[in-house]
Amino acid sequence: MSLSRLVYDLFIRVYVAGIRLAALFNPKARLWLSGRRDWRHHLRESLGERRVDLWIHCASLGEFEQGRPVIEALRETHPGMTILLTFFSPSGYKIRKDYALADHVCYLPLDTARNAHDFITMINPRIVIFVKYEFWLHFITELHQRETPVLLISAIFREDQIFFRWYGSRFLRLLACYERIFVQDEHSRQILENHGISRVTIAGDTRFDRVRKIAREASAIPAIDAFVAGGRTIVAGSTWPGDDEAIFPCLEQMDKWVIAPHEVNEPRLRRLEKRFPGQTVRYSRM
Repeated sequence: MSLSRLVYDLFIRVYVAGIRLAALFNPKARLWLSGRRDWRHHLRESLGERRVDLWIHCASLGEFEQGRPVIEALRETHPGMTILLTFFSPSGYKIRKDYALADHVCYLPLDTARNAHDFITMINPRIVIFVKYEFWLHFITELHQRETPVLLISAIFREDQIFFRWYGSRFLRLLACYERIFVQDEHSRQILENHGISRVTIAGDTRFDRVRKIAREASAIPAIDAFVAGGRTIVAGSTWPGDDEAIFPCLEQMDKWVIAPHEVNEPRLRRLEKRFPGQTVRYSRM
Protein backbone atom coordinates (compact mmCIF):
# COMPACT_ATOMS: atom_id res chain seq x y z
CA MET A 1 0.00 0.00 0.00
CA SER A 2 1.43 3.39 -1.00
CA LEU A 3 2.09 6.18 1.47
CA SER A 4 -0.39 8.46 -0.33
CA ARG A 5 -3.16 5.90 0.10
CA LEU A 6 -2.32 5.48 3.79
CA VAL A 7 -2.51 9.23 4.27
CA TYR A 8 -5.77 9.38 2.32
CA ASP A 9 -7.35 6.58 4.38
CA LEU A 10 -6.21 8.28 7.58
CA PHE A 11 -7.75 11.54 6.40
CA ILE A 12 -11.08 9.75 5.74
CA ARG A 13 -11.08 8.30 9.25
CA VAL A 14 -10.26 11.67 10.82
CA TYR A 15 -12.96 13.33 8.69
CA VAL A 16 -15.60 10.86 9.91
CA ALA A 17 -14.49 11.34 13.50
CA GLY A 18 -14.93 15.08 13.01
CA ILE A 19 -18.41 14.57 11.55
CA ARG A 20 -19.39 12.37 14.51
CA LEU A 21 -18.21 15.05 16.91
CA ALA A 22 -19.99 17.80 14.99
CA ALA A 23 -23.18 15.71 14.96
CA LEU A 24 -23.53 16.30 18.69
CA PHE A 25 -24.63 19.87 17.97
CA ASN A 26 -24.95 20.23 14.17
CA PRO A 27 -28.15 18.97 12.45
CA LYS A 28 -26.48 18.81 9.02
CA ALA A 29 -23.74 16.53 10.38
CA ARG A 30 -26.39 14.28 11.95
CA LEU A 31 -28.14 14.01 8.59
CA TRP A 32 -24.81 13.15 6.92
CA LEU A 33 -24.36 10.22 9.31
CA SER A 34 -27.95 8.98 9.48
CA GLY A 35 -28.32 9.08 5.70
CA ARG A 36 -25.46 6.57 5.31
CA ARG A 37 -26.61 4.19 8.03
CA ASP A 38 -27.41 0.69 6.70
CA TRP A 39 -26.82 1.89 3.15
CA ARG A 40 -26.27 -1.65 1.83
CA HIS A 41 -29.69 -2.77 3.03
CA HIS A 42 -31.48 0.29 1.64
CA LEU A 43 -29.73 0.08 -1.72
CA ARG A 44 -30.46 -3.64 -2.10
CA GLU A 45 -34.09 -3.07 -1.12
CA SER A 46 -34.51 -0.26 -3.67
CA LEU A 47 -32.68 -1.70 -6.66
CA GLY A 48 -33.19 -5.40 -6.16
CA GLU A 49 -31.34 -7.33 -8.86
CA ARG A 50 -31.45 -4.51 -11.40
CA ARG A 51 -28.23 -3.38 -12.98
CA VAL A 52 -27.69 0.38 -13.02
CA ASP A 53 -27.25 1.76 -16.52
CA LEU A 54 -26.10 5.20 -15.36
CA TRP A 55 -24.71 6.21 -11.99
CA ILE A 56 -24.30 9.96 -11.66
CA HIS A 57 -22.74 11.48 -8.56
CA CYS A 58 -23.03 15.11 -7.39
CA ALA A 59 -21.48 16.63 -4.30
CA SER A 60 -24.44 18.86 -3.49
CA LEU A 61 -27.32 20.82 -5.00
CA GLY A 62 -25.19 23.12 -7.16
CA GLU A 63 -23.46 20.17 -8.82
CA PHE A 64 -26.83 18.51 -9.30
CA GLU A 65 -27.95 21.51 -11.36
CA GLN A 66 -24.91 20.88 -13.55
CA GLY A 67 -25.70 17.19 -13.89
CA ARG A 68 -29.42 17.65 -14.35
CA PRO A 69 -29.32 18.65 -18.05
CA VAL A 70 -27.35 15.48 -18.77
CA ILE A 71 -29.83 13.30 -16.87
CA GLU A 72 -32.77 14.91 -18.67
CA ALA A 73 -31.17 14.48 -22.09
CA LEU A 74 -30.30 10.84 -21.47
CA ARG A 75 -33.72 10.09 -20.02
CA GLU A 76 -35.32 11.56 -23.13
CA THR A 77 -33.18 9.54 -25.55
CA HIS A 78 -33.05 6.37 -23.39
CA PRO A 79 -36.33 6.32 -21.43
CA GLY A 80 -35.87 2.77 -20.17
CA MET A 81 -32.44 3.18 -18.60
CA THR A 82 -31.97 2.69 -14.85
CA ILE A 83 -30.46 5.80 -13.26
CA LEU A 84 -28.88 6.01 -9.81
CA LEU A 85 -28.25 9.49 -8.39
CA THR A 86 -25.98 9.94 -5.38
CA PHE A 87 -25.05 12.92 -3.24
CA PHE A 88 -22.27 13.63 -0.77
CA SER A 89 -23.99 16.46 1.09
CA PRO A 90 -27.37 16.58 2.86
CA SER A 91 -27.99 19.91 1.09
CA GLY A 92 -28.40 18.08 -2.20
CA TYR A 93 -30.00 14.88 -0.97
CA LYS A 94 -32.59 16.55 1.22
CA ILE A 95 -33.99 18.62 -1.65
CA ARG A 96 -33.63 16.09 -4.51
CA LYS A 97 -34.25 12.74 -2.78
CA ASP A 98 -37.53 12.42 -4.70
CA TYR A 99 -36.15 13.49 -8.07
CA ALA A 100 -38.52 11.88 -10.56
CA LEU A 101 -36.02 11.14 -13.33
CA ALA A 102 -33.83 8.92 -11.13
CA ASP A 103 -34.81 5.39 -10.20
CA HIS A 104 -33.01 5.67 -6.88
CA VAL A 105 -31.45 8.56 -4.96
CA CYS A 106 -29.11 8.04 -2.02
CA TYR A 107 -25.98 9.24 -0.27
CA LEU A 108 -22.60 8.12 -1.55
CA PRO A 109 -21.07 5.82 1.09
CA LEU A 110 -17.81 6.88 2.63
CA ASP A 111 -14.85 6.38 0.29
CA THR A 112 -13.19 3.30 1.75
CA ALA A 113 -11.89 0.33 -0.23
CA ARG A 114 -14.57 -1.98 1.21
CA ASN A 115 -17.42 0.46 0.61
CA ALA A 116 -16.29 1.08 -2.95
CA HIS A 117 -16.07 -2.64 -3.71
CA ASP A 118 -19.46 -3.43 -2.14
CA PHE A 119 -21.28 -0.44 -3.62
CA ILE A 120 -20.03 -0.97 -7.17
CA THR A 121 -20.62 -4.72 -6.96
CA MET A 122 -24.23 -4.08 -5.96
CA ILE A 123 -25.06 -1.52 -8.65
CA ASN A 124 -22.77 -2.91 -11.40
CA PRO A 125 -23.02 0.32 -13.46
CA ARG A 126 -22.60 0.42 -17.23
CA ILE A 127 -21.32 4.00 -17.15
CA VAL A 128 -20.56 6.54 -14.41
CA ILE A 129 -20.62 10.33 -14.47
CA PHE A 130 -19.05 12.46 -11.74
CA VAL A 131 -19.78 16.19 -11.68
CA LYS A 132 -17.16 18.94 -11.37
CA TYR A 133 -15.00 18.24 -8.28
CA GLU A 134 -15.63 14.58 -7.45
CA PHE A 135 -12.35 12.65 -7.14
CA TRP A 136 -12.93 9.69 -4.83
CA LEU A 137 -9.80 7.53 -4.74
CA HIS A 138 -11.30 4.12 -3.94
CA PHE A 139 -14.46 4.46 -6.02
CA ILE A 140 -12.62 5.61 -9.13
CA THR A 141 -9.89 3.00 -8.70
CA GLU A 142 -12.47 0.23 -8.30
CA LEU A 143 -14.34 1.38 -11.40
CA HIS A 144 -11.12 1.58 -13.39
CA GLN A 145 -10.13 -1.95 -12.37
CA ARG A 146 -13.52 -3.20 -13.58
CA GLU A 147 -13.07 -1.30 -16.86
CA THR A 148 -16.26 0.68 -16.23
CA PRO A 149 -16.27 3.94 -18.24
CA VAL A 150 -16.12 6.98 -15.95
CA LEU A 151 -16.72 10.53 -17.18
CA LEU A 152 -16.14 13.83 -15.39
CA ILE A 153 -18.30 16.75 -16.56
CA SER A 154 -18.24 20.52 -15.97
CA ALA A 155 -14.79 20.15 -14.44
CA ILE A 156 -12.48 23.05 -13.76
CA PHE A 157 -8.84 22.85 -12.74
CA ARG A 158 -6.26 25.14 -11.15
CA GLU A 159 -2.50 24.73 -10.85
CA ASP A 160 -2.68 24.83 -7.04
CA GLN A 161 -4.82 21.66 -6.79
CA ILE A 162 -3.32 18.56 -5.19
CA PHE A 163 -3.01 16.70 -8.52
CA PHE A 164 -0.30 19.09 -9.68
CA ARG A 165 1.75 19.35 -6.48
CA TRP A 166 4.96 17.38 -5.95
CA TYR A 167 3.18 15.15 -3.42
CA GLY A 168 0.08 14.60 -5.55
CA SER A 169 1.31 12.09 -8.14
CA ARG A 170 -1.09 9.39 -6.90
CA PHE A 171 -4.03 11.69 -7.46
CA LEU A 172 -2.72 12.82 -10.84
CA ARG A 173 -2.78 9.16 -11.88
CA LEU A 174 -6.37 9.09 -10.70
CA LEU A 175 -7.29 11.62 -13.40
CA ALA A 176 -5.97 9.21 -16.01
CA CYS A 177 -8.65 6.72 -14.93
CA TYR A 178 -11.40 8.85 -16.46
CA GLU A 179 -12.52 7.78 -19.90
CA ARG A 180 -13.08 11.44 -20.76
CA ILE A 181 -12.90 14.70 -18.81
CA PHE A 182 -15.19 17.48 -20.01
CA VAL A 183 -13.80 20.79 -18.76
CA GLN A 184 -15.34 24.24 -18.65
CA ASP A 185 -12.53 26.22 -20.26
CA GLU A 186 -9.31 26.20 -22.26
CA HIS A 187 -7.22 26.98 -19.18
CA SER A 188 -8.32 23.74 -17.50
CA ARG A 189 -7.64 21.75 -20.66
CA GLN A 190 -4.16 23.22 -20.93
CA ILE A 191 -3.32 22.41 -17.31
CA LEU A 192 -4.35 18.78 -17.79
CA GLU A 193 -2.48 18.37 -21.04
CA ASN A 194 0.64 19.92 -19.52
CA HIS A 195 0.51 17.10 -16.96
CA GLY A 196 -0.05 14.31 -19.45
CA ILE A 197 -3.85 14.02 -19.30
CA SER A 198 -5.01 14.09 -22.91
CA ARG A 199 -8.55 12.66 -22.92
CA VAL A 200 -10.00 16.12 -22.41
CA THR A 201 -12.80 18.00 -24.17
CA ILE A 202 -13.87 21.62 -23.66
CA ALA A 203 -17.64 21.48 -23.18
CA GLY A 204 -18.42 24.53 -21.05
CA ASP A 205 -20.48 24.58 -17.88
CA THR A 206 -23.68 22.52 -18.07
CA ARG A 207 -25.21 24.82 -15.48
CA PHE A 208 -25.77 27.35 -18.28
CA ASP A 209 -27.92 24.76 -20.06
CA ARG A 210 -29.98 24.48 -16.91
CA VAL A 211 -30.27 28.26 -16.51
CA ARG A 212 -31.35 28.64 -20.13
CA LYS A 213 -34.07 26.03 -19.67
CA ILE A 214 -35.29 27.67 -16.46
CA ALA A 215 -35.44 31.02 -18.24
CA ARG A 216 -37.51 29.54 -21.07
CA GLU A 217 -39.93 27.90 -18.64
CA ALA A 218 -40.00 30.65 -16.03
CA SER A 219 -43.30 31.70 -14.54
CA ALA A 220 -44.02 34.94 -12.73
CA ILE A 221 -43.71 35.21 -8.95
CA PRO A 222 -46.12 38.03 -8.08
CA ALA A 223 -44.52 38.86 -4.71
CA ILE A 224 -41.07 39.23 -6.30
CA ASP A 225 -42.46 41.19 -9.25
CA ALA A 226 -44.06 43.64 -6.84
CA PHE A 227 -40.87 43.91 -4.77
CA VAL A 228 -38.57 44.74 -7.70
CA ALA A 229 -41.00 47.00 -9.55
CA GLY A 230 -39.65 50.46 -10.34
CA GLY A 231 -36.03 49.89 -9.43
CA ARG A 232 -32.75 48.33 -10.47
CA THR A 233 -32.36 44.91 -8.88
CA ILE A 234 -29.52 42.40 -8.56
CA VAL A 235 -30.12 38.76 -7.64
CA ALA A 236 -27.35 37.06 -5.63
CA GLY A 237 -27.99 33.33 -5.52
CA SER A 238 -26.53 30.55 -3.37
CA THR A 239 -24.39 32.96 -1.35
CA TRP A 240 -22.06 31.97 1.47
CA PRO A 241 -21.08 34.18 4.45
CA GLY A 242 -17.79 34.97 2.72
CA ASP A 243 -19.71 36.38 -0.24
CA ASP A 244 -21.31 38.95 2.05
CA GLU A 245 -18.06 40.88 2.28
CA ALA A 246 -18.17 41.42 -1.49
CA ILE A 247 -21.91 42.10 -1.59
CA PHE A 248 -22.31 44.51 1.32
CA PRO A 249 -20.16 47.36 -0.08
CA CYS A 250 -22.25 47.26 -3.27
CA LEU A 251 -25.70 47.13 -1.71
CA GLU A 252 -26.31 50.86 -1.68
CA GLN A 253 -25.33 51.20 -5.35
CA MET A 254 -28.50 49.39 -6.43
CA ASP A 255 -32.11 50.09 -5.58
CA LYS A 256 -32.93 46.56 -4.49
CA TRP A 257 -31.31 43.19 -4.00
CA VAL A 258 -32.71 39.67 -3.87
CA ILE A 259 -30.32 37.50 -1.84
CA ALA A 260 -30.80 33.72 -1.69
CA PRO A 261 -28.30 32.19 0.80
CA HIS A 262 -26.89 28.75 0.09
CA GLU A 263 -27.78 27.70 3.62
CA VAL A 264 -31.18 29.08 4.61
CA ASN A 265 -31.22 29.10 8.41
CA GLU A 266 -32.11 31.56 11.13
CA PRO A 267 -28.55 32.73 12.05
CA ARG A 268 -27.75 33.33 8.37
CA LEU A 269 -30.93 35.33 7.77
CA ARG A 270 -30.46 37.36 10.95
CA ARG A 271 -26.94 38.31 9.88
CA LEU A 272 -28.28 39.69 6.62
CA GLU A 273 -31.11 41.51 8.37
CA LYS A 274 -28.76 43.00 10.96
CA ARG A 275 -26.70 44.61 8.22
CA PHE A 276 -29.74 46.64 7.12
CA PRO A 277 -32.16 46.89 10.03
CA GLY A 278 -35.69 47.70 8.97
CA GLN A 279 -34.81 47.60 5.27
CA THR A 280 -35.22 43.89 4.56
CA VAL A 281 -38.12 41.54 4.05
CA ARG A 282 -38.07 37.75 3.97
CA TYR A 283 -39.71 36.02 1.03
CA SER A 284 -41.61 33.79 3.48
CA ARG A 285 -43.28 36.91 4.89
CA MET A 286 -44.13 38.64 1.61
